[in-house]
Parts: sequence; structure tokens; C-alpha cells
Amino acid sequence: MKLEEIRKDIDKVDSQIADLFKERMALSLDIAKAKQEGNLPVVNASREKEILHRISNEVGEPLDGYARILFNTLFDLSRSYQNNYLSRVSDIGERIEKALEETPKLFPKKAVVACQGVEGSYSQAACEKLFEVPSTMYFNSFEGVFNAVEKGLCQYGILPIENSSYGSVGTVYDLMRNYNFHIVKSIRLRINHSLLAKPGTKLKDVKEIFSHEQAIGQCGEFLKTLKDVKITICENTARAAKMVAESERDDVAAICSRDCMELYGLESLNNNIQVSDNNYTRFICISKNLEIYPGANKISLMLTLPHRPSSLYHMIAKFAALGVNLTKLESRPVPGSDFEFMFYFDMEASVYSPELVNLLGQLENQPELFVFLGSYSETI
Repeated sequence: MKLEEIRKDIDKVDSQIADLFKERMALSLDIAKAKQEGNLPVVNASREKEILHRISNEVGEPLDGYARILFNTLFDLSRSYQNNYLSRVSDIGERIEKALEETPKLFPKKAVVACQGVEGSYSQAACEKLFEVPSTMYFNSFEGVFNAVEKGLCQYGILPIENSSYGSVGTVYDLMRNYNFHIVKSIRLRINHSLLAKPGTKLKDVKEIFSHEQAIGQCGEFLKTLKDVKITICENTARAAKMVAESERDDVAAICSRDCMELYGLESLNNNIQVSDNNYTRFICISKNLEIYPGANKISLMLTLPHRPSSLYHMIAKFAALGVNLTKLESRPVPGSDFEFMFYFDMEASVYSPELVNLLGQLENQPELFVFLGSYSETI
């Protein structure tokens, strides 16, 4: 057979599949009505397993695996169609609606904001770009920032989440699961690292360099050019600068912001030592309450998935069906579990979309953990 003849046959089969798809979805709607009358849940796992087993046997090898993927997708679509009909009011839908009504139209100019580190940190720089007149409180650790926001000590907190050169800040992701918070804004800050030391110190004199592990990673190529220099990790780049300034030694230096030079009376031994000139760190601004400001076009979620084949694929397919662009997917192991992972999703989407809010409600009503982290816009 010629290619065009084969394609005509495929077109006929596709039309038959389309008709059968409409018939199946109509039957799914009838099932939804019956479940509503009987007050039954949408998901029936044993029924789905029974269908998959039957279809797998009917199709046989080598197509049984493909058939399972196809029918799992059909199950997802049927559940979504049924949930849309049932229109179950979800807690997340009500919270989003309330936040949209109560959030001020303008992002605040003044606030008490928690930052990790000391004066001169990159978190402070991000804070001052987001707020015109912030009252900044400094904490030794990222956990201190989460704590301050959750307990109401500070209205907002600033946290680094990922770097364009060195990847995600794993410690922040690991802490997310332990605290109640919402992302209300994010900002991408260009990061230029300098090597600072006490006045009079020469580069050849430096025996030890202090900085945060992210900054050290971002300056890896420069550090390779140095010989017999000890690299010491500390909790913050600005604190590294302060440690050098307060040290009695003259052979130490810090990788940090050039702003720290004047703050701590240091001199620059080298500037722009990061791997890339396009070195950006993304910071999130968190609050205890859900606040959704006008222009919010990003959504972040945190969830777990069933420990079975294709569960991540099916999750991503739900968003793809709505035309949602997933911009980040991060997985972190759940401590104390047997290869279980927490997944973090960032996406370009709006809570003004009823279909999306409906999907969020479906995810919330599943037995797995689901946390809506926030809807926000990003400042560049």
C-alpha cells in the first residue's frame, strides 16, 4: 500500500476513535450522575485495575503496555469530566476566591521583612528591590526566616530558591514541607561576586576563602586557578565578609557582593568572578497568609504522587491538557521514607481560569499530599 492510502485508512480509524471517545465520555457523565445520587466518590481504583487487566489481556503483547498508557489517560479525562459536572466546591477554590477579594490592589511599599544573613546579603538586595521602605530583620538560617513568617514575627520573608548557574537551593526546598507559608512575589536578581579582603592583603597572600556554598559553586572556575587555598563554607556571603573584617588574620578573603566592601571596610582583590556574566538568583517573597496581587501569572505547588509507574506522567498530562506551561519541576526525597519524593511545580498559569482552579480542587481531594504554595508575579 502507498503512504497516502495508509493515511486514509488511519483517518477512518481516527474518526471511529473520536466517535467512540464521545460515546465513552457521555457514559462517564452518566456514571457521574449515578455517583452523585449514591453519594459515591469519583475515583474507583479497583474498577480501573479491573479494566486495565482486561484490556491488557485483550490486546496482548507487544501492545499491552501502550494500551495501559492509553486507558490510564482515558481514566484521567473521565475523572476530570466527572469532577467538572459534579462541581464540588473545594477548599482551595474558596481560599483563592477569598484571597482575590481581600488582597490589596498594590503590593506594599513598607513591611517588616525577614532575611537570612547580615547586612549586605543578596537577600537584602532582593528585599530592597521588592519593598521601597523595608524594616529588615536578619536571621542566621533559612529556617529562621520560615519561622519568623509562620509565627507572625515578620509579615514577609525573602528566600533564594534557585540560581541560573548552580541550580536549586536544596535547603530551602527541604524546609518548605515543614512550614505553613505562601509565595506572594518573586524576583530575579543579577549576581556579581567579588573576592574581598582586608586592606593591604594581596591575592597571593590568601590562604582561606569564606562564602556560602552557592556562591562557591558559582565561582568554581575562578577558584580552580588558586593553589593551596582552603575553601570554608558559611551560612551567608555577607556574613563571610563580616567574618573576614573581624578576623585577626590577614590571609583570609570572602566571596560576596561588592556592596560589602564599603559596609565592612574591605578591598576588592577581584571582581565578577562568577562563572557566567548572566548569573541570576531567583528569590521568593513569602507570607503566612494567602495573598494574590493583580497581575499574578505564576503558580507554585507542592505534592506527593502514588508510588507507581507513570504517576508523574499522568500528573503532567493534566496540566498539558489545559495548555499550562510547566516552568520548573523539582523533586526532593522525603526523609524516613522508602524512595518517596516530594515534587515542586512552577507554572505559568492564572487562578482566574475556572478550569485550572477545578483541577487544583481535584488534586486537593486526592489522598496524596497537595499544597498550593501561591499565585504571584515575578519582578525582573
